[in-house]
Amino acid sequence: MIDRRILVVDDEEHLRELVQACLEDLGGWKTLVAASGKECLQILQTERPSAILLDVSMPGMDGIAVYDRLQSDPITRSIPVILLTARVLSSDRAKFAEMGVAGVISKPIQPITLTEEVAEILGWVE
Repeated sequence: MIDRRILVVDDEEHLRELVQACLEDLGGWKTLVAASGKECLQILQTERPSAILLDVSMPGMDGIAVYDRLQSDPITRSIPVILLTARVLSSDRAKFAEMGVAGVISKPIQPITLTEEVAEILGWVE
């Protein structure tokens, strides 16, 4: 079994906990959590997760700004990023696709299918 760790970045504590529980209990993956874009970047100075679930709408540094920072760093550029967003207009999806994100998961998330969505986006299907 490949050791897979996912960094969950969301400013909403209950959502972070829900996503973390789904990924760990249903997916069997390890998780790291960050409550802000700044905290995410701090964690990435010492940790190398297999993927990042990144909320788009956060105070301070939003998910798009965090993603831009990740892309500008050769070390973090290769980490796949899945955006969590309540914005699901086709124009937003097109913009996200142009940015090169691995995928987009709509909020509110569906706990039952979350791990399947993540695995499918990342190609982790067994």
